[in-house]
Amino acid sequence: MDSHRAAFVAEAEDGITDLNNALLALEADPEDAEAMDDVFRVAHTLKGNAAAMGYEDVSDFGHALEDLLDAVRQGDREVTPELMDLLFEGVDAVEAMVSEIADTGEVSTDPSDLESRLREMEERGTVGGSDAGEDDAEDETETDDSVDADADDADPAEDDAADDDADEGVPDVEVPEPPAGAADLPEPVAYADVTIGDAQMPGVDAALVLQALDEQFDDHVTDPAPEALEEGEYDESFDAFVGGDDPEVVAEGLRALTQVEAVTAVAVGGEEASEPADSDAEAADSEPAAAEPEPDDTEPVDAEPDDADLMEDDAEDAPEPAAADADEATEESDDEGDSGSAGGSDSKSADEIKSIRVDVDQVDELYGLVEQLVTSRIKLRREIEGTDAESDALDELDKLASSLQDTAMDMRLIPFSQVSDSFPRLVRDISRDLDKRIEFEIEGDDVELDRTILTEMRDPLVHVLRNAVDHGIESPEEREAAGKDPTGHVSLTAERERDHVIIEVSDDGGGLDPDQLREKAVDEDVKSREAVEAMEDDEVYDLVFHPGFSTAEEVTDVSGRGVGMDVVRTTARDLDGSVSIESEPGEGSTVRFRLPVTVAIVKVMFVDVGGTEYGIPIKSIAEVARADDVEEVHGDEVVRHEDDLYPVVRLNERLGEIDPTAAERPTETPAADGGVAADEPGDDGFVPADPTTDSGPGDAGEGPTDDGMLVRIREETRQVALHCDAVLDQEEVVVKPLDGPLSGTPGLSGTAVLGDGDVVAVLDVVSL
Repeated sequence: MDSHRAAFVAEAEDGITDLNNALLALEADPEDAEAMDDVFRVAHTLKGNAAAMGYEDVSDFGHALEDLLDAVRQGDREVTPELMDLLFEGVDAVEAMVSEIADTGEVSTDPSDLESRLREMEERGTVGGSDAGEDDAEDETETDDSVDADADDADPAEDDAADDDADEGVPDVEVPEPPAGAADLPEPVAYADVTIGDAQMPGVDAALVLQALDEQFDDHVTDPAPEALEEGEYDESFDAFVGGDDPEVVAEGLRALTQVEAVTAVAVGGEEASEPADSDAEAADSEPAAAEPEPDDTEPVDAEPDDADLMEDDAEDAPEPAAADADEATEESDDEGDSGSAGGSDSKSADEIKSIRVDVDQVDELYGLVEQLVTSRIKLRREIEGTDAESDALDELDKLASSLQDTAMDMRLIPFSQVSDSFPRLVRDISRDLDKRIEFEIEGDDVELDRTILTEMRDPLVHVLRNAVDHGIESPEEREAAGKDPTGHVSLTAERERDHVIIEVSDDGGGLDPDQLREKAVDEDVKSREAVEAMEDDEVYDLVFHPGFSTAEEVTDVSGRGVGMDVVRTTARDLDGSVSIESEPGEGSTVRFRLPVTVAIVKVMFVDVGGTEYGIPIKSIAEVARADDVEEVHGDEVVRHEDDLYPVVRLNERLGEIDPTAAERPTETPAADGGVAADEPGDDGFVPADPTTDSGPGDAGEGPTDDGMLVRIREETRQVALHCDAVLDQEEVVVKPLDGPLSGTPGLSGTAVLGDGDVVAVLDVVSL
């Protein structure tokens, strides 16, 4: 995909999301003028960008969509469910066409049927209904035309006075020195000062303007040259010299482009050059003002987009004039000495370039190189430590590599809104299908997560939201009968918690009945009667994640087949996260995801289990202690921590079940600074772990003891203590997920390659 098409698709996809959300706001409050303005502005931008790129099918369809929106904005059409459904259907059609452009560069969808329905809704206020009222509409049109005619026939003296007032407010424009090639332009020559403003993609916007110039005007030159403009090497505005056209024609042509914030055009000398008309919003729609040019005058044309054609940012939000910036740059240059104007220009350009667009493949490649650097750094440190040598240069390398790693990981972080922005439309459509009233709220959409995590979590979140609307929220009649507001409430929140992000989907619906879940589990042979009776309510809620288990009374198009919640949990675990459910019968339910902010590079603690080394992510560890306080309760081994009992999982037994043929690796004699003995255990026998520090749970090695060691896992991850023979050292490693037949193996999250070439399995403490 070429850069221009990629930029168009990216901007169009963002615009479609904005349009969906603006339409939702308009549907919620038809009197919201700001929402109406947002809808119209985004639709106009989509149409204009498509036209500039030459996608006439998208542009023509967008024009029909824009005309219907304009009828709503003018008060000619009311916001009705039928109209909103048609508008949303139109947005879906645009999305389908943009997707085709992204894939093939061409549009194969034929939107003519939907376009005719949009036109019919605009003209008649309904689709496929009676023709009654068309005569009234025609009468109103005739009345409007007569009013316009009366306005055109108003006192000419008043028009002249208005023109004089407008002319007095038009600033003088100094025509700069024309660039090379301008001398060959045919007369008359028009100069245009084209302002694009503070654009996110200045090169792309300039390229679209240049394309429009090529299509509309045969002879023109620009300063800077087109190649520089397409690279974004200009300060919000540039100069254009057009031959063979009047300034008013040039201004009008450029004014229609959505990328152009403002245009000022004047004639460049010559008696044949006509005086440009004031292209103010109303003047552009009326007859051209009388031209009485003087030979040496250069009167400008200020072309600003009007509300009917293009709704851009408010004037007070517009960037500072380029001239003012140039003056500041010149002053700084003068203060520094005889550096010349070029120095000031370079300084200004450096200040203006705030960001660059980078392909995600390049970011992933950089991240892969950083992973290799981390592995090489580990290998180098182990080799140097093996010689008992000390190196300040290696310590410096550690710091630099860590900084590079943090920067590369931050580059992969994107806001939660990249996924959540599409959910309001999803909830709206489902609630409409189910005849339910739902208020949907999103909080924390600015929280950032790794791109891979967000990509993988989109489908699970969609499934959970579907369940909340379908199974959770009751019908308006049921809610009223239960004394609730007939409108249900669903919320999606994201919150950063140290190195994790907590994502919750909550609803105030009927909730889950633990007794009903027990009966379902027995009926579907998921658990025995004795097993479910012995389960606490929190454990019963986890049955929802069992494959094939569903609480739906009947299968619908939305959900109820029992396929999905098990995938939700599997996806969360594959991302080194977890998912849980809390519910209160009659009050609602909450599905909570706990996910890492980033993936791949993690700090792990190495433990010895039967002569084989394994890794446990430090972020999952709460404390480490000697296994000398293990008790037996009802035949099960437990260890006490404060007032809670933690079941003990002996890794040599559990891992033997997972991989009885695991290759043994001799346990290394831990270095003097590599284990846990440095910290004294507390009253409960545990050594506190602090994953936020480099030291982690302890600073000194601990060889095998008679009773072994216990690694207590954080309660929010899993309330359990893992028994191992010894705790070794810890370090940062690159974790590679298991592929092929080993993918999804319970108890294992991936593997790490150590500096000496050994491969160590990293444990998944949740599924052990």
